[in-house]
Amino acid sequence: MKTVVNILKGKCSKCEEGDIFIKKRGVFALQLPKMNEKCPHCNHKFLIEPGYFYGAMYVSYGLTVAEGIAIYLLSSFFITKPIHFFIILSVSAILLSTTNYKYARIFWIYLFTRKTKKESELTNLVVQEGTKETELP
Repeated sequence: MKTVVNILKGKCSKCEEGDIFIKKRGVFALQLPKMNEKCPHCNHKFLIEPGYFYGAMYVSYGLTVAEGIAIYLLSSFFITKPIHFFIILSVSAILLSTTNYKYARIFWIYLFTRKTKKESELTNLVVQEGTKETELP
């Protein structure tokens, strides 16, 4: 659950504290959000290699299709003409494009980077491994 909250907040996948994007804008802003090159907190590099975010386009496509289906189903109660469906779907796809761009990249980062363990987790792991060795004959 914490990972989902961090994705929605746009936090770094490694430290869960730094922001992935520089400036937070409104949901329907028509400018692409600007992304930090590195995490301001842990200095993790977001763009691992050239072309890294090409796969995020598929995620963005999936988000757009899911939104389109949801909007179609919700508007089918009120609209009967096919041209009105087309207009509503087109406008919603344009208005949500920057949000899809942002969350597709965040999801892609979370999909392919591992979270670093904090010092307290590492010391607990070392202590547990140390006790296991002493218990064996």
